[in-house]
Amino acid sequence: MKRLLVFVVCMVIIQSHLVAQSAPGFWSDIVSFKKDDSIKKPALYSILFIGSSSFTKWQDVNDYFPEYTIINRGFGGSTLVDVIRYAYDIILPYEPKQVLIYCGENDLASQENISPEEVLHRVKTLFNIIRTNLPDATIDYVSIKPSPVRASIQDRVKIANKEIRAFLKTQKNAGFIDIYDAMLDSNGNMREELYLSDRLHMKPEGYAIWKKAIAPYLIK
Repeated sequence: MKRLLVFVVCMVIIQSHLVAQSAPGFWSDIVSFKKDDSIKKPALYSILFIGSSSFTKWQDVNDYFPEYTIINRGFGGSTLVDVIRYAYDIILPYEPKQVLIYCGENDLASQENISPEEVLHRVKTLFNIIRTNLPDATIDYVSIKPSPVRASIQDRVKIANKEIRAFLKTQKNAGFIDIYDAMLDSNGNMREELYLSDRLHMKPEGYAIWKKAIAPYLIK
């Protein structure tokens, strides 16, 4: 009986390990969001922030916009492919009245052969998923920011921002929120003082710039 118990325990451990290995990237983040939602269900028809770490680390975003109900579902390191994968888990269930997307920077930084056109294609895919399932929602894209540590990809960042802006201009209830130029100095250089020591993630001074750019787009 003791041997059988040990065998069962070992099988459970092995199965759990295999499940963890086979789970898609960032699944633990999604599970954590679902757990939070089960404890306290977010209000429907809120404003949803979705995307990568620049949103993830904006933990006090509701303090920046106290007059709005904001749900932050950014998960660090994610690409547009990841957000698309989990759209049915962490976008659509909230039935948001507005979705703000910050994603695409990691796409360009992860592989040198990822083109701005591919990023645009991914944005269109995500946009169409949201629009098809939430036809009345406003969808806004926050431009890819100028990160000093990623100086080598800025040419592609600028092209991607330009193409995404042009696409969104053709869509109803959609907007492009440009934070790129606002984060440069008067000579067009990236401002190191806005970033943490990793030269990628922002200090409060960076988020203050984002607040000023984003606030006019938020809907009551």
